[in-house]
Amino acid sequence: MSRSPIDVGTVSAENEARARRIAHVANAFDSKFKVPGIGLHLGYDSLLGLIPGVGDAITSVAGGYVIYQAAQSGARKRILARMVFNTFLDSTVGAIPLVGDVFDMAFRSNTRNAKLALAEMNRQAEEEGRRELIS
Repeated sequence: MSRSPIDVGTVSAENEARARRIAHVANAFDSKFKVPGIGLHLGYDSLLGLIPGVGDAITSVAGGYVIYQAAQSGARKRILARMVFNTFLDSTVGAIPLVGDVFDMAFRSNTRNAKLALAEMNRQAEEEGRRELIS
């Protein structure tokens, strides 16, 4: 069972497909599966993180993809810097056996980054709308 905790919101037509891809990746890596009985949602990040070294490298690639998509949408540098920090923190702490696995489940860097990217895309769309009203 999966759920999408990420609201794409109102983005420009150019960013609509990109926003859906970002939300899809974040959902897959942070909350794709529901653990029966306790209602905890896990994603590929938590599962792959159990494989020492390789798992964290793979999940960092997914984090990089979300950052890349945000950059392609024109996200501001400070937003991208926060996203890079989130991914770095997830990769660094996630590499610690057991502690890192618990951290991955709680921190959900892909969801954090997706929300930052989508909020930035929504801000851009609102700004474009205001410009159109003025002209």
